[in-house]
Amino acid sequence: MPLQSWLTRSRPQPGAPGLRALTVAVDQWRGIAQDIAAASGRLLALWASADAHAIPTIRAAFLAGPQGLLLSVPIMHPESPYPGIGDLFPASVRMQRAVADLTGLRSSDADTRPWLRHAAWPQHYRPLIDPPPQILNAQAMVDDYPFVRVEGEGVHEIAVGPVHAGIIEPGHFRFSVVGEKVLRLEERLAYVHKGIEERFTQLPILEAHRLAARVSGDSAVAFSWAYCQALEGITGNSIPPRAAWLRALYLELERVANHLGDLGALGNDAGFAFGLTQFSRLKEQILRVNDTALGARYLLDSVIPGGTQRDLARADAAALGQCLREIADEAQRLRIIYEEHEGVRDRFNGAGVVSPELATRLGLTGLAGRASAQAFDLRCDLPCEPYTQLSVQKITRSEGDVAARVAVRFDELQESCRLIQHILASLPDGPHRAPLDAPAAGVTGAGLIEGWRGPVCVALEAGPAGTIQRCHPHDPSWQNWPVLEHAVIGNIVPDFPLINKSFNLSYSGHDL
Repeated sequence: MPLQSWLTRSRPQPGAPGLRALTVAVDQWRGIAQDIAAASGRLLALWASADAHAIPTIRAAFLAGPQGLLLSVPIMHPESPYPGIGDLFPASVRMQRAVADLTGLRSSDADTRPWLRHAAWPQHYRPLIDPPPQILNAQAMVDDYPFVRVEGEGVHEIAVGPVHAGIIEPGHFRFSVVGEKVLRLEERLAYVHKGIEERFTQLPILEAHRLAARVSGDSAVAFSWAYCQALEGITGNSIPPRAAWLRALYLELERVANHLGDLGALGNDAGFAFGLTQFSRLKEQILRVNDTALGARYLLDSVIPGGTQRDLARADAAALGQCLREIADEAQRLRIIYEEHEGVRDRFNGAGVVSPELATRLGLTGLAGRASAQAFDLRCDLPCEPYTQLSVQKITRSEGDVAARVAVRFDELQESCRLIQHILASLPDGPHRAPLDAPAAGVTGAGLIEGWRGPVCVALEAGPAGTIQRCHPHDPSWQNWPVLEHAVIGNIVPDFPLINKSFNLSYSGHDL
């Protein structure tokens, strides 16, 4: 069936603008996934809704042309595998493995290794369905994780992690190398498994935005806005115009701060400590003006149901504007230094290449995708207010190497500074929040926000009496971690930290 026929059968989905919902039978699941893939659609997220008293359901969010499509697939026979879509959307493989670990629902795809479990609970225990076990027998839960081996003369393995230096979160990287040349990288992540999805169900629905903001701390505004967008959608409430513009201000400030931090760290990984010191200074400037104008260095609790936590005073708006003008000017001067520094150019150019063709095949998204000619940005392609009025310039490159990902950061930094100036000059008058009542039980909504790293998705199902039945937050790192494995092939091992930093993917947002 053509994709348009499926979209015609769908209904508007509360939450993000342009999002539609459709329930299909399990025998239709692969067919519609094939139609979406044939139409160059994108997989945004895949998860499961399941409890001990309801029919388990596989859910997936796609971008299909100019619309988002939320598919629900009831699994009437949970003991049998449902059709996998890993051949159509490779990023779905790890998502399907996570679903199996949490709910017991397994796909027909070949990779059945655990992804989240790490012997942290019994093999047949389903954390999102079963009550907690009384005793965890660690010895019985130890499993031998079968990494893929590369055979050949001179091939050896280098194991890095999962424990790393400093405060970085755990992740294991298994390199197969000849000399220093990387033949293969295999990742194993999700060592912590914080239980965030279960924790959501223990919080009142009007208060869980605080947990959403802490899914991945560097994307606090994106996750809390996506959560509130889903919640406001299922309540049928609209937020005041001033609140929407303030949320966009916070989101762009978050983008600027992260790009500044990454540009400094990338300079340092290339042996250019001057870049780290200068961009660290600029990031500190924006964090301090955040604290003065908005009450917090990092905007963890700034977006709340119905609007924003606080308003922006006129004098504080002027200070923000001045700070961003100075940052934009200095960042432009530092860009020239980066581009003219022979050592930096030598490390950036040609390292960690992801061709546009490979990026399309693997579903690379966000800023890393835009550096490989994936012209996709929710602020342009599925905009919410006020982005419909902001005329965001979509930044893309086609080289797909570290240099391209650095260039996208520089350009997006300048564009965000421009957007912030426009927002500050155009803030509408009026209240910055509106009252919001808890939604009725059984309704579902979804939020989609373009965070600094890429598209953030939050799916929300309301329970009775202001509770949460299910909440799934999705970070774009799920799509991009597998691509990193390909980006390092053919590079030398010492370049991995630089290539890895050029993606700067989230461990926390991936390890729910």
